[in-house]
Amino acid sequence: VQLVESGGGSVQPGGSLMLSCAASGFTLRNSAIGWFRQAPGKELEGVSCFGNDGSTYSLDSVKGRFTISTNNAKNTVYLQMNNLTSDDTAIYYCNRNVFYGQGTQVTVTS
Repeated sequence: VQLVESGGGSVQPGGSLMLSCAASGFTLRNSAIGWFRQAPGKELEGVSCFGNDGSTYSLDSVKGRFTISTNNAKNTVYLQMNNLTSDDTAIYYCNRNVFYGQGTQVTVTS
């Protein structure tokens, strides 16, 4: 299993970013997959995830702003992040089971 994230960067409050996670070694279809993040000095937390039954989970603080989606043909999972705030500053990781990618930094600052 390999997960490679991309798309992080620095944006101003209110801005948007789309993160991508290219997966290999398994098929995304019907797989549990999701995004976690870790802010400086804080614990790792789940942001938005798909269950293997197609169910979704989103952290309360990102509901209505972040959207998780997949492209099964590309075996890639995305996280569209809108209306970003400084509280969203963190390293974002793609996750499947016990596997994590290397992470991509998202910094929201004016």
